[in-house]
Amino acid sequence: MLVVGGGAVAQRRIPALLAAGAVVTLVAPAATPALDERASLGEIAWRQRQFVPSDVDGQWLVLAATDDPAANAAVSAEAERRRVFCVRADDAAVATAWTPTVTGADELTVAVWGGGDPRRSVRLREAIAAGLADGSLDAPRFRHPEPPPAGRLVPAAPRPVPGVALVGAGPGDPELITVRGRRLLSRADVVVVDRLAPQLLLDGLRGDVEVIDAAKIPRGRQLAQESINAVLVERALAGRFVVRLKGGDPFVFGRGGEEAAACLAAGVPVTVVPGVSSAIAVPGLAGIPVTHRGVTHELVVCSGHVPPGHPDSLVDWAALARLRGTVVLLMAVANLAAIAGRLIELGRAADTPAAVVERGGTPEQRTVRATLATVAAAADRQRIGAPAVVVIGPVVDAIGTD
Repeated sequence: MLVVGGGAVAQRRIPALLAAGAVVTLVAPAATPALDERASLGEIAWRQRQFVPSDVDGQWLVLAATDDPAANAAVSAEAERRRVFCVRADDAAVATAWTPTVTGADELTVAVWGGGDPRRSVRLREAIAAGLADGSLDAPRFRHPEPPPAGRLVPAAPRPVPGVALVGAGPGDPELITVRGRRLLSRADVVVVDRLAPQLLLDGLRGDVEVIDAAKIPRGRQLAQESINAVLVERALAGRFVVRLKGGDPFVFGRGGEEAAACLAAGVPVTVVPGVSSAIAVPGLAGIPVTHRGVTHELVVCSGHVPPGHPDSLVDWAALARLRGTVVLLMAVANLAAIAGRLIELGRAADTPAAVVERGGTPEQRTVRATLATVAAAADRQRIGAPAVVVIGPVVDAIGTD
């Protein structure tokens, strides 16, 4: 399908389209950092220019998502001329197709159309979602899915407060956000989002929600932390309810402490909604328990964004090397060879089991298992990239060893 416009609306809608299996072509002179990254990863095709009528040829559905009503009208007119359905993000009344708001649980999908009233749609959707979550809305199965293959682990599938809510959305899978986090997100006026937050969560926002892309792309486009702090304070002081949506947990290498301190210093109330940390969840999704009875009595989570010996490193690598338990490294892919080499040099056994889990909680999740001596080369051969979580210790091989 064709999406015209590379702004916040497209960023909200495209994840849901991809999840539904759509092959998406984006036409826009510029795009948000998150869409830019999707294009660089080959998830979408980006024609980096203005829309031309021939872009509609061969498409079955068009989404006009620019911030210019005249441009959207022109896209819609070309689609209608070719008898192709067109969704108008700015004016549903003149569109030839509409997209409902969607919720679901336990492989159940419910689409809600509120007759053109997005707030009504969102409220009804949230009521359905809450009923499915707490069991008050019964949706029994009459057919059961096929059981998973034997021997394989399968991942288990209030009113807003004034000010800012730091919401941890968990890693990858949008269902790993907490109930409270999802509830506050549905009531946000402004959402400031990182690329590591599950992007499918954006598709359920009301159409009038301001989405600010903080990106945080390693060695790429991103909004400086000071600018993020300023945006949170500015929007909150303007009387808007702001949700800072972060991957994992806000206070586990998420800079949530800096953001909370900036808000509190400006007199802005802050609500912290803890999230499922990738340091624990991503290994678990790969079948690696970070602790295991009789195997380890310790778990250490470290940042690997700077290598050993770097003047900015605060990690006691010698102490880590002396441990026999589990070491989890975040943001360490680029420095994995240097880290592994230093740990071995300082005494950690070269044959210690190790694993790297890439894009945990997403359909693209991959796991590379090796030893401390070989893990960096193995990850490099498989072209493992960020985001990824590194696990070092005997827990990597714990399942099935009892």
